[in-house]
Amino acid sequence: MHAASREALERLVETLNKGLNESAEQVGTGATTGTELFEFVDVLDRERALRVALVDSAKSADQRVSLVKELLAGKVSNSTEEIVSAAVSQNWSNSRDFRNGLVKLGRVALLRSAEGQGQLDRVQDELFRLARIVENEPQLELLLADRSASVDARRDLLAKVLYGKVTATTEALALQAIGRLRQRPVEALDSLTDEVAALEGREVARVRSAAPLGEQQQSLLADKLEKIYGRKIAVHTEVDSSLLGGAVIRVGDEVIDGSTAGKLQRLRRSLA
Repeated sequence: MHAASREALERLVETLNKGLNESAEQVGTGATTGTELFEFVDVLDRERALRVALVDSAKSADQRVSLVKELLAGKVSNSTEEIVSAAVSQNWSNSRDFRNGLVKLGRVALLRSAEGQGQLDRVQDELFRLARIVENEPQLELLLADRSASVDARRDLLAKVLYGKVTATTEALALQAIGRLRQRPVEALDSLTDEVAALEGREVARVRSAAPLGEQQQSLLADKLEKIYGRKIAVHTEVDSSLLGGAVIRVGDEVIDGSTAGKLQRLRRSLA
């Protein structure tokens, strides 16, 4: 995202958070706003002329706002109309940044709703688990990444996987991401996990261990990683028996391989 667009988005996130903080129904307002923003982005993805018009610098901010109000009046909540109006009044580098900005705002709104319900940790864990399911099922990932299939078909497939197993927030976030893929499905889901953690001021540590880690072990590991990296860490774990022992930890782009399999591999390389 270009500099002008980043600045616009920062202002809008601040505006959205302020509005949600002042709302008597933060949970409901956040859920509705997030869902409607996602739906509006879907419309923009299909309607090139509209998305171009909404970021047209040749038109004044008032003209762009008037167009949005005419378009959305009576079709969305007041909160959604206000944040979209605020968005089109900003200067965006291009229509892609504008749409990606609305997606970000939709995610923030939904996550603030989940926060109001005390579900942020659960949403974060569900997204991590979903990413691991997709990662371990190559055929499923291929189908979700199939650009020859319609957006609705890909979302319907994922919806069947998720049905009755996750929160409404997790489902909405995952379905939106799969419908607008800009990377591999597993990467898109991992990025969502990172976004949820960031909202809580944390970074994600993805841990593969040869045996399950108990809550105390995860807590101790988080403490050690926080001392190493100097920031709050959210630990997410999965079992990988192929490691034989120990664990592999990934924080951002950095990997710490303390597994038995990793040690054996390094030993073989040193003897070769």
